[in-house]
Amino acid sequence: MTASDTHRAIHAVWRIESARLIAGLARMVRDVGLAEELAQDALVIALEKWPRTGVPDNPGAWLMATAKHRAIDQMRRGKQLERKHEELGHEMEARQDAATPDLDAMIDEDVGDDLLRLIFTACHPVLSTEARVALTLRLLGGLTTEEIARAYLVPEPTVAQRIVRAKRTLAEAKVPYEVPRGPELAERLSSVLQVIYLIFNEGYSATAGGDWMRPELCQDALRLGRILAELVPQEPEVHGLVALMEIQASRARARVGPSGEPILLLDQNRGLWDQLLIRRGLTALERAGKPGAAPGPYVLQGAIAACHARARTPEETDWQRIAELYGVLARVSPSPVVELNRAVAVSMASGPEKGLEIVDSLTSEPSLAGYHLLPSVRGDFLFKLGRLGEARAEFERAASLTRNVRERDLLLGRAAACGGDAALAPAPAAKAPASPGRKARPRRS
Repeated sequence: MTASDTHRAIHAVWRIESARLIAGLARMVRDVGLAEELAQDALVIALEKWPRTGVPDNPGAWLMATAKHRAIDQMRRGKQLERKHEELGHEMEARQDAATPDLDAMIDEDVGDDLLRLIFTACHPVLSTEARVALTLRLLGGLTTEEIARAYLVPEPTVAQRIVRAKRTLAEAKVPYEVPRGPELAERLSSVLQVIYLIFNEGYSATAGGDWMRPELCQDALRLGRILAELVPQEPEVHGLVALMEIQASRARARVGPSGEPILLLDQNRGLWDQLLIRRGLTALERAGKPGAAPGPYVLQGAIAACHARARTPEETDWQRIAELYGVLARVSPSPVVELNRAVAVSMASGPEKGLEIVDSLTSEPSLAGYHLLPSVRGDFLFKLGRLGEARAEFERAASLTRNVRERDLLLGRAAACGGDAALAPAPAAKAPASPGRKARPRRS
């Protein structure tokens, strides 16, 4: 194996093992920032040694053993061993002194609990939404700062600062490295699910830039969701989110045309939908069913996605059922964006004039003032009603608000289809939320 082959293997191992490595170290040192530094030290040593010695049979265990030894050395150098000896030292010393350490056990022990602790720590509500997203991708996704910056089209120093501040905030707030219990669990779990779905959404419909999708982010979110579902199998909302992401991800190949242009739901070739992901999503939705329990927001959204997945053609879609599910969702988790989604479903079930009534009631909603999908949806209803001049103005307004080049082209194309000369109107003073952590979208495609 050449040096370049070894380096590629090392980076592949890191992407697979880094979350478990950091999680296990954080349990020992009780500091996420220090745990990541120790893991990075082990990676550097691997980059130095493995090109000469070859990749070990169990590279994850090798990294863990190396990082743990570094932790012991650092604690000794910093005169911390005596203070932490009773809490941490006995177990670690015994492993270091053993003649033949069981490396497999060292990487696998308590891995489920460790990962769960790390997930809840990275997604702690004490952090801003942007910080939670960045830290989760860094610690649990194994992404570099450069990769996160590229995915979100923000400067690399900005991402680096978010991660540094996040780790400092966790340390200063003395956030316990543990899985929350009792009443706190539901609130904290909601934060975790929000972060995972925000990552998925950014991959599914990119906020800005020249690509309609960023599949790598979808895959990162799916992987995190699947891990979480196995760690807390008793939580219906986790399975609901996994169902939603699996089914939405199943449409990936059909959502983008040959030149990268967006293809909306009703225009997609459903033969390109990934049936394996659909089956996985429907299975997750079944796991979410809890007798006697009212469905939560993610279970409801998963059920809506399942209605689309079960329809072999657009005409077979049960829009009445989808509208009813959005009505329940609006009561369980009320928001203007849910109402906008409901308007789309109502228009498909009962006609565009009914959808327009709902949308018109949202035009004065402050939180939607810069949200490009409000004029986009309104323009669609107006187009179907034959009010082409008004529709063109709405599509042009929507194009002026989006920061995604592909979406802007799509909206300007729809404006041109209304007749007249479609041109990108100046953006009004109100801006769409810039943060990737605050967006939500009607489920159009």
